[in-house]
Amino acid sequence: MKLHLIFARSANGVIGQNNTLPWHFPEDMAHFKRTTLGKPVIMGRKTWDSLPQKFRPLPGRLNIVLTRKADWQASGAVCAHSLSEAMALCPVDSDAWVIGGAEIYAQALPLASTALVTEIAQDYPGDAYAPEFGSDEWLEISREQGKSTEGFNFSFITYKKKI
Repeated sequence: MKLHLIFARSANGVIGQNNTLPWHFPEDMAHFKRTTLGKPVIMGRKTWDSLPQKFRPLPGRLNIVLTRKADWQASGAVCAHSLSEAMALCPVDSDAWVIGGAEIYAQALPLASTALVTEIAQDYPGDAYAPEFGSDEWLEISREQGKSTEGFNFSFITYKKKI
């Protein structure tokens, strides 16, 4: 099983505010769906709670939710109490995607082999921040730039962990 990260971040590193995305970005949502469809997704309970009810569970994906709550359960989701437990729930030959939030990204970063990062070229206020990863461990291997229908510039960037 290979572990990957996927997230969007603003120019100032924000990935969320008050348990929501601080932007409306259809192109990134389509990119997220294309990338994760048919794959296991690992998320924290707050990320699960932030999903609109009609998208819980995320369709076409094994939804694994990390929580400290021993009795937590939700229809369509599999509960795990550690990242290693969540990873063990994924098929051996799968590409699993960590989809948030900030605490789960920080736990998964040392184990991930790829990070797909959408960089939004403007600042947003927020209270959740993207994980920091440096050029000593990660290599940018592709960058696709665009302009959103909402009017801001963005880049889809793929990073690979150096061996």
